[in-house]
Amino acid sequence: MTRETNENTPVANRKFKDTIFRMLFSEKEALLSLYNAVNDSNYTDADALEIVTLENAIYMGMKNDLAFILDMNLYLYEHQSTINPNIPLRDLFYIAAEYQRLVDKKSLYSSTLQKIPNPHFIVFYNGSMPIEDCCTSRLSDAFYHVTDNPSLELVVTTFNVNAGHNMELMSQCRILKEYSIYVAKVRTLTEQMPLDAAVQKAVVECIHENILADFLRKNQAEVIAMSIFEYDKEEEEKKLRKAEFEAGVEHAATDIALRMVKTGKYNSKEIAEICNLPLEDIIALMK
Repeated sequence: MTRETNENTPVANRKFKDTIFRMLFSEKEALLSLYNAVNDSNYTDADALEIVTLENAIYMGMKNDLAFILDMNLYLYEHQSTINPNIPLRDLFYIAAEYQRLVDKKSLYSSTLQKIPNPHFIVFYNGSMPIEDCCTSRLSDAFYHVTDNPSLELVVTTFNVNAGHNMELMSQCRILKEYSIYVAKVRTLTEQMPLDAAVQKAVVECIHENILADFLRKNQAEVIAMSIFEYDKEEEEKKLRKAEFEAGVEHAATDIALRMVKTGKYNSKEIAEICNLPLEDIIALMK
C-alpha cells in the first residue's frame, strides 16, 4: 500500500531505540503481568523485579527489548516481527554482556564459586509469516557439525502473539492481548488504505473500543510514528530477503536446509517454508 503524508501526519523517525512492545511493558507492573502469563505464576510484588536491560546494547551491535531479574532468574524478552534464525547467537552475546556487568571480575579468580542468575530467553513474535503457537530455536542449530550433546547450548522459546494464537497466554495478560488486537487492526486496515491513514485509524478505533486506550491517549503521536516505522521496517526486511534470494542466495538456503535435515527436527514442508525452497528440492536432500 502506498504512503501518503501531510503536515499533520507524524513522520517515522528511524532513530527510534524503543518499540511499542517495550513501551507497553516498561513499567514493572505490566512486565510482571507478562511474566506471570508466560510462567503461569502469580507474583504480586512488582518491586521484586529488577530491570537490567543494557541501554547501550544497540550501539554494541546487540538488541534486546527487556531484561530483568526475578527470584535469581535472568530473563531476556524480545519482540520480533520477522523470523530471525540468529537470535540464539545474538542472545549469547547479550547474556555474556549481562553476566560481565553483574559479576565482580575479581571474584572469578577466587576459590569461591561465583553464582549467577539462571538465564531464560523468550521471543514474542507477531510477524505476518505463519509459525506455530510456540517453538524453540537452539544455538547448536548454527553449529557446522551436528551433535547430540553440544558443549555449549542456548535455547530460545518463541511465542506467537498474533491475534488468535496462544489464547491462554493472552487471557492471562490483558496488555499483550490488546496489543495483538491493535497490530491486527493495522494489518487489516493497510489492505484498505495507505499505511499512515491505516495506523491513525487503528489508533482511533482502539481508543474508542477501550483497547490500550489509556496508553494510546497518552502516547498517540509517538505510537503512530513508531507503528509506521515498525511496519516499514518489516516490509523492507521482506523485500531484502526476496532480493537476496533472487540475487543468488539459493546456495546458502540449500546449505541451511541441509543442516536442518541433519538435525532430524523438521519435516520437508517446514524446511521448504523456512528456507523458501521448492518442496521437491528438500525431498531430494532428505534421500
